[in-house]
Amino acid sequence: MSRDPKKQALFTEFARITKAMAHATRLELLDLLCQAPRTVEVLADLVGQSVATASHHLRKLLTARLVTIEKKGSYVLYSLADRDVCEFWLSLQKLAHRHLADLRQAAKEFLEGAEVYEPVNRETLLEYMRRGEVTLIDVRPEEEYQAGHLPGALSMPLERLLELLPDLPRDQQIVAYCRGPFCVLSYTAVEILHSHNRRAIRLTDGVPQWVEAGLPIEVGPAAS
Repeated sequence: MSRDPKKQALFTEFARITKAMAHATRLELLDLLCQAPRTVEVLADLVGQSVATASHHLRKLLTARLVTIEKKGSYVLYSLADRDVCEFWLSLQKLAHRHLADLRQAAKEFLEGAEVYEPVNRETLLEYMRRGEVTLIDVRPEEEYQAGHLPGALSMPLERLLELLPDLPRDQQIVAYCRGPFCVLSYTAVEILHSHNRRAIRLTDGVPQWVEAGLPIEVGPAAS
């Protein structure tokens, strides 16, 4: 039986998305762009690649209409095409975690040692927030915080945490969050806070998971 060329053309278009995403670096780039728009120079540094290599992968994502570009003076800013791209990436993570034992093992090895700090889930955090019993800190870079953060969270980038430590209360539970379940920034932050005699736990969610759950976020710099 011959294949219907119209049907083949349809599924070929679907395959453009999966083909563009079929590379570990491109997935890492999408993960970062779920947090905030960025230039190729910044993205290259974050994924440990040359600017030329990062540009190559971004062009693949651009061709598949997964990202967009915007000129900002002498810089080109990359963003996700829309929120659906991030939601698709989150769904892919969940699917892979459920079905791939190798991924679960890789995640365990990547986060080795971090499980000593028991996480808090969003339901418990929301209850803490409702009762005013928690100080919530965002330990991602400041540009990610400004692009979107959990309501009431303080911006405390990990590299400045020790400097900002005196601003944190000693008599309240601190909850740190970063980019999501596979981000180690919050693990490190909790370790630092514990070493300075602060009560601290980490949140399993990042902003993308929070948005996916239909919860509100705030945008813009921290209030002065």
